[in-house]
Amino acid sequence: MHDAPPTHSPVRSEPLAHGLKQRHLTMLGLGGVIGAGLFVGSGAGIAVAGPAVVVSYLIAGALAMLVMRMLGEMSAAMPVSGSFSVHAERALGRWAGFSVGWLYWFMLVVVLAVEATAAAQIAHGWVPAVDQWLWVLLFMVVFTVANLTAVKNFGEFEFWFAALKVTAIVAFLVLGLLAVFGILPDTGPVGLTNLTAQGGFLPNGWDGVVSGVLTVVFAFGGLEVVTIAAAETDDPARAVGRAVRSAVVRILFFYVGSMLVIVTVLPWTAQQAGLSPYVKVLDSIGVPSAGQIMNIVVFVALLSALNANLYGSSRMIFSLAERGEAPRGLLRVSGGQGGGVPRRAVLASVAFGFVSVLLNLLWPDTVFLYMLNSVGAVLLFVWGLIAASQLRLRRRLEREAPGALELPMWCFPYLTWATLAALVAVLLLMLTDDAARPQVLWSAGATALVLLVAAVRELRAKA
Repeated sequence: MHDAPPTHSPVRSEPLAHGLKQRHLTMLGLGGVIGAGLFVGSGAGIAVAGPAVVVSYLIAGALAMLVMRMLGEMSAAMPVSGSFSVHAERALGRWAGFSVGWLYWFMLVVVLAVEATAAAQIAHGWVPAVDQWLWVLLFMVVFTVANLTAVKNFGEFEFWFAALKVTAIVAFLVLGLLAVFGILPDTGPVGLTNLTAQGGFLPNGWDGVVSGVLTVVFAFGGLEVVTIAAAETDDPARAVGRAVRSAVVRILFFYVGSMLVIVTVLPWTAQQAGLSPYVKVLDSIGVPSAGQIMNIVVFVALLSALNANLYGSSRMIFSLAERGEAPRGLLRVSGGQGGGVPRRAVLASVAFGFVSVLLNLLWPDTVFLYMLNSVGAVLLFVWGLIAASQLRLRRRLEREAPGALELPMWCFPYLTWATLAALVAVLLLMLTDDAARPQVLWSAGATALVLLVAAVRELRAKA
């Protein structure tokens, strides 16, 4: 494909290593999105939607799947480390690539603090003699070192983390189905009674389903890292295609399947926001130490997300530096055996991550809360720009390089427009929700600030 003439001069940089294998990318796609949002946060969705939370997950999962298909189409045709930031620049202009890149980077390094702190709280509960802040420091140092060395180390960490999470969900699904049919010892068949009792399948009506979507849609964030990582494989176009195809379907199966098991085994009224519904189910069917088992799984999920976010943020800021949108000093790449790692980009990301962690430990209910709200809805803005970019680039690909469309978006352009409309609808519905409104307003403020900076840079470049 022949790109449009650049509006600025890209900076020459050393290439990143191609140390990731297909198995790394596939498991990253599976495990990167399976985190604490599923294992713990799903309880909030059940509390507002009841058994119909299954429909909420289907809607949110379908939306995520459509966005990933669009991103997969562009990334298979044009695999680059900056992924959707580069696509947005090629499709919509320099301002779009700058804005979506920096917003995504900021979101990752802020969320990284939440994950490090939550993992430290679990570890502190196991070993109270070690202060929470020391656990945070340990996790940050370990994953910084892992990301500073060869990229295959990151891939191996994520492969085994994801394998444990996937194994845990598969085991949960098997145990849940055995409980439904009464095959477990000392249990009778549960049947489908809990799907229709306690107010029926839609106890809070379709309003509950919509509220459930607002609660669970952000749990699907993280899939984007697959397309960023694909650039560091030997065959990026093929690797990203296979990873996107397998990840979206399997994740939809894991999410929707586990929710169906949860609301079938136990009445939805037995669930509480903030408490893991998985623990409730495992306790009810007599699994010993269910709480501790899930604590271990959540702990691994948090560390996995921390590792993936550090990787994704470092590659995004490296890509921005390549295009002259971040300091050029971040382009230094390690040499020698296991080289090709953007170490300065990793250190820049982890440095801000440390600041975020410090703010979370010192002022969790004030300063850090404002930062967290400012990235609360950024994922939806990122997805919206992905859809807008795909609308423009698809037409250009069809004209200039039709052979590059290895993973075409379904029913183009109708499903792309439908996805954009759905994203706008979710944002508008969040504005009507008292709990979600601050996130939309603060995120809109952060986005407006980044867009202002992008506009000033455009004007200076023209001048």
